[in-house]
Amino acid sequence: MHDRPIGPPKIRPITPRDITQSLRAGLQDFIIAPVPGLFFANFYVLGGLIMTWITYITGSTFWLVLAVMGFPLVGALAALGLYETSRRRAQGEPINLREIAGLVWSHKAGQLPWLAVILVILFLFWFFLGHMIFALFLGLSPMTNVHTSTEVYFSSNGLKMFGFGTLVGAGFASVTFALSVLGMPMFLDRDVDFVTAMITSFKAVSDQPILYLGWGLLISIVTFAAMIPAFLGLFIVLPILGHSTWHLYKAASSA
Repeated sequence: MHDRPIGPPKIRPITPRDITQSLRAGLQDFIIAPVPGLFFANFYVLGGLIMTWITYITGSTFWLVLAVMGFPLVGALAALGLYETSRRRAQGEPINLREIAGLVWSHKAGQLPWLAVILVILFLFWFFLGHMIFALFLGLSPMTNVHTSTEVYFSSNGLKMFGFGTLVGAGFASVTFALSVLGMPMFLDRDVDFVTAMITSFKAVSDQPILYLGWGLLISIVTFAAMIPAFLGLFIVLPILGHSTWHLYKAASSA
């Protein structure tokens, strides 16, 4: 593991130009070093397919809607290896997948698991709350799965459920994004505890909510679109967004 400065960095305001430059740099990282991106995205794609399979064999495929809506909440957990790849490229260090995976694994004894637990708890709580919302609006509606019962979703109660659920989901996603957008890459870059990382990240987002939440909305839209073809689009989207997030963090912490 490389030597890391102690404590959080000083965060400067970002600009729209920082976001566009970060996207370009993220795309370039993936083009030049695609193997780590495909490797780490594989776990995310596999997780999505397993989640789909479980809901299918248990005859509860209608819950897949909730799972897909909440799945991006834990997306930041798959990005640490992408951050390290971008860091190595910027420093002119060799891109060695085994070393990168080893570094990610080494964080299991540090502060990262605490933030990971918080993100997973948020995901599970969203899933529980989604069940409650579904029961509130459609609990008495007969249905078996989303393919044979789509008319239920487009009923008056179904549309109300989607509207209310979208608002609640957006709130969860915004909080999770605010905690992790700078917090996760900060773990790789600095020697910092998870509470400080989350607070620093949250403060940066609250200081510039339009730009940061606009970035978060772009991530959500692109990620959802990439899930449509059996999650396979995530093989491309996740690496690019992961690398881009690292570059945006470096831009914000370059004060």
